[in-house]
Formats: sequence, structure tokens, C-alpha cells
Amino acid sequence: MKKAIAAVAVLAAAGVAAYFTLGKAPQESQYRTAKVERGEILDSITATGNINAVTTVSVGSQISGTIQQIFVDYNSRVRKGQVIAQIDPRLLESALVQSRANLENAKATLEKAQLAIIDTERTYRRNAELVKDGFVAQSDVDTSQAAYDQAQAQKRSAEATLRQAEGALQVAKTNLEYATIRSPVDGIVISRNVDVGQTVAASFQTPTLFSIAQDLTKMQIDTNVDESDIGRASPGQTATFTVDAYPEKGFTGKVEQVRNAPIVTQNVVTYNVVVRVDNRDLLLKPGMTANVTIQVRKFEDALKIPNAALRYRPSEAQKDAGAARDRGKGGPTPGQRVHIVGKDGKPAPVPVKTGVSDGTFTLVIEGDLQEGDALIVGEAPGKKNRAGGSPPGMGFGGFR
Repeated sequence: MKKAIAAVAVLAAAGVAAYFTLGKAPQESQYRTAKVERGEILDSITATGNINAVTTVSVGSQISGTIQQIFVDYNSRVRKGQVIAQIDPRLLESALVQSRANLENAKATLEKAQLAIIDTERTYRRNAELVKDGFVAQSDVDTSQAAYDQAQAQKRSAEATLRQAEGALQVAKTNLEYATIRSPVDGIVISRNVDVGQTVAASFQTPTLFSIAQDLTKMQIDTNVDESDIGRASPGQTATFTVDAYPEKGFTGKVEQVRNAPIVTQNVVTYNVVVRVDNRDLLLKPGMTANVTIQVRKFEDALKIPNAALRYRPSEAQKDAGAARDRGKGGPTPGQRVHIVGKDGKPAPVPVKTGVSDGTFTLVIEGDLQEGDALIVGEAPGKKNRAGGSPPGMGFGGFR
């Protein structure tokens, strides 16, 4: 019996020893940390824009009329000079016939005026000779001269009427030619704004019937860059972008032009930076929204810190302790600092001077930091075990 009690006592002592030796887990850190890294960091400009064809031609109508036929549709490939639509030509053909008749009438009027000149000139010359011998009165000479002068004026009027009729005939011919709508360029029809039977009116402005993209293998992005960033943009810079249609695929282009015309929207000023894009695979379509990153400068093998470390601020008590430890230390004073875990387990501030940021990391220009240093990015309260507590099932009350 005594041996059994002794064995139980030994087991209990071993359990208590195991609890205090193994049951106490080390206290977890109160902070979340991230290491200082060395690598590439990119100074860039971010913007959004729309993808457009480099050259888009709006095909309109110079005349009013009813659309009689349409020969192309969306995505149709067309050649320069190809007939793409036809306006009802009947009224225009009638106008052409009328213009030709007016021209013939003007020619006949001119011939009549020329004959009148010949006749009045003959009468005037005859009377001018007869008046010398007294066979006709001077008044007859004057009358014949006035008739001759009038005939010359009528001839000039007839000539002007003839030229006017020729011009009207040319206009009628041109209008009839305009009834046949032709493609002005080689390209692809990207929009069609009319249907057969629709009436187009060209009285005030030219109606747009089709939009033709000249070459969809070469596209451009018209981006809106904020005025605070426009000074860093320049032609030749590399730009990368994504579109919603292919979220996993990245595309590359080059800055072609930085336009000076401001775009003001609700008092926000932006500028159009044109990015040229190779679209030989025809994946990109006009009108797509592009999220563009323009590469300004690239820093290789740069010391960089996570942006979360710059945003971290210790609690008031920790801040006071850290400020006390930081007094008297030299170093950069740009107004920015990060924190490391000090020897006493409290946040220790480290002043830094920073440069550009890529949105995730920030370049360190100056500061007492080394690659691999752990910076505090947030607080994670430690989980402490209850001191002096007994693990479940290990209390002495269990032994009787």
C-alpha cells in the first residue's frame, strides 16, 4: 500500500514539473514585423485611359436623302474607294437633267446675243457712213449705236448665265456622285449609325454614317495624368497596362506624346498622355479602359522598406518611452521614422529619409537601417499563459 502511495506521489511531482517546464509556452511577440529588403523599386505614374485606334475616320454624307442600300456592316474590312452605302439618287438625277437643260438654254441665249451683236454692229456701221452724205439723221446713228452697245451687254450677260449654268451642272453631277458613299481609307468599320430607309439631313452639319479605323494593329491609349505628375512624363518612356478583358495579361507600350491642352473636370486638371501600343494580335479593342503605369525611373539594388512600416505609430505609452530613448541621437531629420523592436521589447524609433514609392515599398535614401532589419508594421497583442495556473486535469485535487 505504501509503495502505491509513493508511486502516485512521484507521478504527481513529475506532472507538476512537466507543467512548469513544458506547459509554459514562450510569450509571443506583441508586434508584426517586416524586413528591410534590397532590390528593384520603380518610380512611376499611374493613370487610366481609353484605347483608341490611331486614325479613325468618320464617314458622313454631303447631301440629304434616304439611305437606299448599305453594303457593309460592323467589323467589315473595306478598301479605299469601295462603295459602302447608296443614297436614293432619283431627285439628284432629276436635278442633273434640269441643270443640263438650263445649260443648253444658256448656250442658245448666248448664240442669240452674238447674232444680235452682228446685226446691230452692221446697222451702226452703215448709218455711220450714210450720215456723212446726209442720207440718215444723226439720231439714227445714235440709236443704232445704243442698240449695238445693248447687244454687247446682253452678250456679256448671256456668257455669265452660261458659266452659271455650267457651275450648276457641275454641282448636280457632284451631288449625284455624293449619293454613292465610298470609303476614304483602307480599314475596318467599327460603327454604323444608319439603316436602310433612314433619312439623313446635311442641312446644318454633316451626319456621320460610319466610323472606320484605319489600322487596328496599331492602337493608342489616351490617358488622363494628374497635373502633379505631368512634369515627370516625357515621350519615349515605357508604359505597362492592363485591361479588364484580360486581367491576368500585361501589355506594354511607349509614351508617344504629352499634350499641352488641359482637361478640366470638376476643377480637377489633367493632361492627355498618348501611349502607342502594338496590337498585332488584335486583342485590344477601341474603347477599352486601360490601367496604365508609366515608368519614370528604375532603381536597381535599392534599399527599400515596406510602406506599412512608415504608417505604423506606437501607442501613447510606447511613444513616450521611445521618444525618451531617441533623445540625443543624430541622423536624418526629414520628419519620417520607422520603428524596430528595442532590447527592452518596446518600439525604438529610427529616423529615415525616403525617396520614391511604388505603392508597396519606399526607397531609403538615408537612415541607420541595414538589409534584413525587422521593422514594426503593426501590433499583435501577445497571448500570455495564466501564471501559476494548473493545466486541465493536473490539479492536486484530482488525487485522493
